[in-house]
Order: sequence, then C-alpha cells, then structure tokens
Amino acid sequence: MQLHLVKNTLDKALLNYHNKQFIDTDPIAIPHGFTVLQDVEIAAFLSATIAWGQRTSIIANANKLMQLMDMSPYDFIVNHSAKDLQRFEGFVHRTFNSTDLLYFIYFLKQHFTKHISLETSFIAKNKSDMVSGLNYFNSYFFSYDHLPRTHKHVANPAKGSACKRLNLFLKWMVRKDEYGVDFGIWNKIKPSQLLIPLDVHVHKAALQLKLTSRKQADIKTVLEITEQLKHLDNNDPIKYDFALFSLGKFGF
Repeated sequence: MQLHLVKNTLDKALLNYHNKQFIDTDPIAIPHGFTVLQDVEIAAFLSATIAWGQRTSIIANANKLMQLMDMSPYDFIVNHSAKDLQRFEGFVHRTFNSTDLLYFIYFLKQHFTKHISLETSFIAKNKSDMVSGLNYFNSYFFSYDHLPRTHKHVANPAKGSACKRLNLFLKWMVRKDEYGVDFGIWNKIKPSQLLIPLDVHVHKAALQLKLTSRKQADIKTVLEITEQLKHLDNNDPIKYDFALFSLGKFGF
C-alpha cells in the first residue's frame, strides 16, 4: 500500500480510537488516577509491566497493586517497612508473582532515594537512540541482587526482544498528546526517539499495511515499523500506536 494511503488509514483510526473515551478500558487508566510525577511514573511502570493478557485482568491487578500501596505509590515505595511488604504475598499476574514484584519495589526504592524521576534511567551515556536506552535500563534495573526468574519481566533488546511493555511505558511518559491520552511528562527523551510497542495486534495491522514484511515480532521488526511510521510523522511516529492496535484487534 502506498504511504499516503497508509497515512489516510491511520489518521482516520487515530481520530476514532486515540481519545479519552478509551482510557477506562486501557491499562493507561491506572496512572491517569494520579497527578504527582512520581506517582504517575510508578503506577505507569508497574501497569505496563503486567500489560499482557486480558485487559480486564491487567487493569484489575494494576488497581490491586495501587490499593496495596495505599493509593500513594511513591510514598509507599520510599517509606515502606519490611512488614509492609508482607501484604504482597500471593500477588500474581500470569507469570509475574510476588517474588518479582518485591524486586521491582526494591529497585524503585533504590532509584527514588537518589533521583526524582525514572527518565534518566532510560538515557544511555553519549547515545540518543532508544535501543541503547533500553539496554541501559535493563543493565541498571538488574544491577542489584535478584533472582534470575525476574529477568523475563524486563525485556532486553540485546537479546532480540521487541520490548513491548517498556516501549509502551515510554510512550505514555514521553508523548506530548493533544488528546489527553499519553502524559508527556518527560522532556529529556523526544517523541521522535520512541519505538513502536509491538504486540500481536499492532504486528497484524503493520503486516496488512505493509509497514513490515517480517513475521517475527522482535526488535528488528520494531525498528522497521518505526522507521516506516517516521515517513508519516517524523517528529511523533508512535502516535499511531493505538490506531495500529485497534485496526489489528477490531479490523479495518
């Protein structure tokens, strides 16, 4: 399909689907319940981390996490006691369990005792591309003692992963969104640096629109689709994420 026809298709889907009406049925609804920067970041990071499977289950479990943190995730992260962590025993979302969650909480506490935002943890020294940023974050995140099982919950592009959930989190934080869906609360990373959050629905739509011919949902496919989207909007290519998702899920 010619690029101008692809753009017309995606622009129409953008208007139909990328709006506040759909927030309540999307995991982004969880961080939208907060206004303080660090609360939004933590709620978004944890919600994106468990964003696979049925959406109703994702939203329910992300809500549960916020409730277990007394609906004040930043205050809980930096001030909790060892006893407070007992409340997370038995938490599970698919293969993400309390063991993984406790390490996430530990990492977040270590980070937020030294930094005011998560943004710098995705910025690799002397490199501006997001693949380098994702590699840097993976190395930084696992720089404390942890169990190997938790590795599967923070993707690594160096191993070929599409990093869907991390790219989703980055999109939420970075995009300056006129429709009030994405937050745009980070300024060091530009929307033009973002990579498409590649799931089965986005991949399906991208194949149909010939934004890629690759059948494997890996980082190479992410880069290929993102590069094609830059021909449609070089400054904000990932604005088409939810349009692609919706076309892949609901049809053209």
